[in-house]
Amino acid sequence: MASAADAGKPAGPTRRKPFEGWRPRSLRARQLLAASLGLVAFLALAGYALDRAFVATAEDNLRQRLKAYALKYTDEIDFTRGGALIPPFDTPDPRFDMPDSGLYAEVILPNGRWGSNSTLGPALPNSPMLGPLEETFDGPVPFRRADGGESQVYRYGVGFIWAERGPEAEFPYSIYILEDAQSLNAQMRVFRGALWVYLGSAGLILLLLQMAVLRWSLHPLRRVVSELTRVQRGEIVRMSERHPRELEPLTDSINAFIESERENLERQRNTLADLAHSLKTPIAVLRTQLDAGSDGGALRDELDVQLKRMNGLVSYQLARAASSGHKLFSAPVVIEPHAEEIVRGLEKVYAGKRVLCEFEIDPRARFYGEPGDLQELMGNLLENAFKWARSRVLLTVNSLPAPANRRAGLYLSVEDDGPGITDENIPVVLQRGVRGDERVHGHGIGLSIVQDIVRDYRGELQVKRSEELGGAHFSVTLPQTL
Repeated sequence: MASAADAGKPAGPTRRKPFEGWRPRSLRARQLLAASLGLVAFLALAGYALDRAFVATAEDNLRQRLKAYALKYTDEIDFTRGGALIPPFDTPDPRFDMPDSGLYAEVILPNGRWGSNSTLGPALPNSPMLGPLEETFDGPVPFRRADGGESQVYRYGVGFIWAERGPEAEFPYSIYILEDAQSLNAQMRVFRGALWVYLGSAGLILLLLQMAVLRWSLHPLRRVVSELTRVQRGEIVRMSERHPRELEPLTDSINAFIESERENLERQRNTLADLAHSLKTPIAVLRTQLDAGSDGGALRDELDVQLKRMNGLVSYQLARAASSGHKLFSAPVVIEPHAEEIVRGLEKVYAGKRVLCEFEIDPRARFYGEPGDLQELMGNLLENAFKWARSRVLLTVNSLPAPANRRAGLYLSVEDDGPGITDENIPVVLQRGVRGDERVHGHGIGLSIVQDIVRDYRGELQVKRSEELGGAHFSVTLPQTL
């Protein structure tokens, strides 16, 4: 726990995350940086691999050349009866005859050594005696040149046995061929210079090409930003439809959001206008009563009537606005718990009729919207069915398949075994304030609210006769959403 003395101390500076300062905010800069780092790493690895391959190939070629010189000396040299070496008359390369030429030949004998004319002057490294047909290749090995300068040589050696006079007179000898490493180093310097020039040029060309590809590939994003700016300025009402497949979910969501907000704004304006228009008549009636100088009792009765009327109008308009303002990206709502809650309430209201409500609800079905909209939708349809049913009501809910990256649609139907609705009366029943039978209590706005909700969700409401129960059959189809 912090002490009282620490309480008055100012908080220390906020620790920044590693590499937070240099992270580019531009997608183009991020991709270009990533591509550049990847390109540099690839070229470095490729250059290193090519360099190692060239060095290995050059050293192998050098080994084969030195081995050929050694085998040539094997054919040319000879020995006397006393075991003395007879030097070759012809050398495999003129450099063997030039002092300190960089190419040297040595023959190691049990009692000494012989060297070509090129070994005169430089201090070559000591070479050991090798076994029969034993080969060795090493280097670079340091040595001192005739002028005293330090240098290095590659050395190849092979061992033989001289036995022309019988096993009792045989003796071993080894031939070594040495070559100055400067020649191989010069080849590697030329190769490496050309390699990095070519790789650097290729890297620059690839980087420029990558910049062009990035500019071309990010053009759709720039067009999306441009269209969004034009939408904000009011130059266009929605984004265009032609975008890459990867950006279509984004642009479709933006268009849906724009349309939803525009519809919500229009709906709010209409609700306020409807409310103001509805309140004009009660207010005018009260003004007329005041102007007429009505007595207190009559004025009180009229005031009570008109206040109840205004309270009902306000409640209705608020309920309508709340039920129609669904969210575009709402969480999925499970159907069955809401259906059970509504049916339990209706069974209490219509307990005298003893209506049996059956469910056929797909457990995968979900309503993507406001829970209040679902309750208004099912509540009005089920209440209408309970009101007209004789003994049975059937609620069916199914999930409609949807393509990838879209939410599934919803099919909801309510059927009853009541008298049903004739085809010619269907448009009349769906009108606001109209009841199918004036003798049945109600306000005639339930099905109108259902139509408004279905319209808000871009769905479809159908009314027909139930084939299974014989009464009315109301079905709602809500399409797939983003």
